[in-house]
Amino acid sequence: MEKTLEFPVLLQLIDERSAAFRAAVAAAPSLDAQVPTCPGWTLFDLVQHLGGGDRFWAVIVGAGPSEAPPAEATALRATVAAPREREALLAWLAESTQQLLSALREAGPDRGCWTWWGTSQSPQDSGGVARHRVQETAVHTYDAQIVLGAPEPLPVEVALDGVEEFLFTCNATTSAWPHEPTAFDYHATEGRSWRLTVDGDGARPTRIPVPGTTPATTAGASAQGTAGELVLALYGRIPVDSLKLDGDRRLFDQLIAWEPEQ
Repeated sequence: MEKTLEFPVLLQLIDERSAAFRAAVAAAPSLDAQVPTCPGWTLFDLVQHLGGGDRFWAVIVGAGPSEAPPAEATALRATVAAPREREALLAWLAESTQQLLSALREAGPDRGCWTWWGTSQSPQDSGGVARHRVQETAVHTYDAQIVLGAPEPLPVEVALDGVEEFLFTCNATTSAWPHEPTAFDYHATEGRSWRLTVDGDGARPTRIPVPGTTPATTAGASAQGTAGELVLALYGRIPVDSLKLDGDRRLFDQLIAWEPEQ
């Protein structure tokens, strides 16, 4: 896979986005406020989810190579209980982030570990976990800021890596595409593009143009926007129709509805 953000940069971005998330939580009028982009969740639910996720992945990274989630991590996820008082909750959240960062620093970028994206094109190692946690934290920071009515654009560095990370981690699969073979192109206005090819062999993302080559075929559908808009659309935070679309719009409906067998 192509070069991505360096491991120390990923750790810094986790720390920065976590701090922005805590700032939004601290400024919110109520922890019981509904999160519009996470239907059915309150802000407290969102905090518990993100903090519990940091602790869950800290245990997984610390455990090293495994074919299944370590029992300790599974038990932790099932019993996670964040404090309800805001000051204590913010302290718990900060400690959750530090547990994750400490585990990642100790492991380094290349230690193998269990991940749920086993059939994707992303590596099953601590570097892959760090890269995905940047995106989880960034998108949930956006969710928290929505509660305040003042969402900020995703940082460009985070968003550019986020489009690719989503395609390689969440879209890449060896499960057969159940429709006619096609391709989806994603164009960030910051100057980077990707293609997701789908057919009987699954879904395979790549950057376009690959150095020294040009795509041999035209995509069935394409979407253009800022990298931040592309990430938010991929995560279902904004509608795909808010992007500039070309080609067969119905193909995006098929892609969104597709649930590959893992």
